[in-house]
Amino acid sequence: MTEPKTLREASCADDYDPNSMPVDRARALIRTFLTPVTTVERVALRAALGRVLAADVISPIDVPGHDNSAMDGFAVRFADLAPAGETLLRRVGESFAGKPAAASVGSGECVRIFTGAVMPAGADTVVMQERAGEDAQGVRIAAGAVTKAGQNRRFAGEDLKAGQAVFAAGQLVRPAELGMMASLGIGEVPVYRRLRVAFFSTGDELKSIGTPLATGEVYDSNRYTIYGMLQRLGCDVIDLGVVPDVPEALEAAFVSAAAAADVVITSGGVSVGEADFVKPLLGKLGEVLFWKIAMKPGRPLAYGRLGAAHFFGLPGNPVSVMVTFYQFVREALLVLQGQRDVGPLPTFKLPLTTPIRKAPGRTEFQRGVLSGDPANGYTVRTTGEQGSGVLSSMSQANCFIAVSYTHLTLPTKRIV
Repeated sequence: MTEPKTLREASCADDYDPNSMPVDRARALIRTFLTPVTTVERVALRAALGRVLAADVISPIDVPGHDNSAMDGFAVRFADLAPAGETLLRRVGESFAGKPAAASVGSGECVRIFTGAVMPAGADTVVMQERAGEDAQGVRIAAGAVTKAGQNRRFAGEDLKAGQAVFAAGQLVRPAELGMMASLGIGEVPVYRRLRVAFFSTGDELKSIGTPLATGEVYDSNRYTIYGMLQRLGCDVIDLGVVPDVPEALEAAFVSAAAAADVVITSGGVSVGEADFVKPLLGKLGEVLFWKIAMKPGRPLAYGRLGAAHFFGLPGNPVSVMVTFYQFVREALLVLQGQRDVGPLPTFKLPLTTPIRKAPGRTEFQRGVLSGDPANGYTVRTTGEQGSGVLSSMSQANCFIAVSYTHLTLPTKRIV
């Protein structure tokens, strides 16, 4: 396999401006440096929820395992049914789910059968109970109750055949996948190890919850939103707390984080202020692909490497942290986890019901509220004030409005 180019080789390319990189270009460049984890763990089925399959899942059995009835009714021989008029049959047994009939069905006979029950020998068709009746003379089948042999019958292996691939490596295990594998009798599955992500906030003004605030100080909310987003993606999170704007402390935090994690995420310290020491430290300890994106909010976004770890330097403003995470970090983490078919959040066009202003030359991700229904159509409006410090706008929103393309990305509140 060809070794990927270094970050410095990418940053020396002459087909973009690294001081104002377009959003799509930044996403594409990040993807070129992502290599998924390869360590495999074998876990019990329930423990696989939220993990990524490391190998194809092959069905060990046919599903269903036997021919069975698709509904409650009577198992019959199609050849016995009169082409016109009523058919009278003799009932010779019953077949319940998990308790097959002992009798086979001969000429002029039938078996009472229930949904999921094994088809008795000799029968090839099921007549639904609503098209039949029973009295002292026997079971009466209405004319035209079925139109072809095999009707209302499920065949063994109709859903899955033994040896068939059920899920491919790279599939995220959700509740549906858990149930499917349980139905095959699979108790353990191979999954990729969880991605380890270390994160911390930078800034002398940040204080932890429960600490009184002095003038100019604020509570650190970014670590909580980052923690929540990482948990939703199934990462092993390493919270390194708040690191003051002291070069020695920041350097120690970077070294510790890079040694412990696959990915390091910081919030704050990637702008151009006098106390922003992240950029020079990254130049010393690693290498950087880009520092600024042509977007709002979130222009001061850094991506690079700290040793073997990937580095994302997110802005300090609370909204910018969440926007840049969903637009860049989320996709990268899913790829690194080993998930296949990963891409940006889907987009679609909708009418706007509120006016929007946008500066030229950049993508703006405004917070929006999607409303409507399939019958009357959907529309979108902004949440109102779009300042990058208005964290309440993220709570109110259920989508992003990507203004440069007049597209919407899917909801940020319920990303599954």
